[in-house]
Amino acid sequence: PEEKLNLDDSQWEDIHVVTGALKMFFRELPEPLFPYCFFEQFVEAIKIQDTTTRIKSIRSLVKKLPKPNYDTMKTLFEHLKKIAAKESVNLMSTQSLGIVFGPTLLRPEKETGNMAVHMLYQNQIVELMLSEYSKIFGS
Repeated sequence: PEEKLNLDDSQWEDIHVVTGALKMFFRELPEPLFPYCFFEQFVEAIKIQDTTTRIKSIRSLVKKLPKPNYDTMKTLFEHLKKIAAKESVNLMSTQSLGIVFGPTLLRPEKETGNMAVHMLYQNQIVELMLSEYSKIFGS
């Protein structure tokens, strides 16, 4: 059964509650928005030195995602881009959003000793997808 939310309820006035709910939704999915089988491929793509090739590689991976993942990702990143555009007010840069959403949207199936290294790449992938949104999701 679909749950009805009253967004006029005072509990939703605190933006941290909304953000927490959004992050929890993505964290609780049976598989991350970036499916496990794509994790290593995205990490390899973000390591590419040449910027143009790196963006093309990420774009090509994004296009290979299952349609529901792709559609959700496109909508989410479009929204996060709007947040980053208001950085002067909300202090959320593409870098901050990468730190907040990277580990939630993209993680390896088995946590290994490389957690700190993975986190760096997770953040960079989200950051790149925000800063190069039109090149990655554009037609």
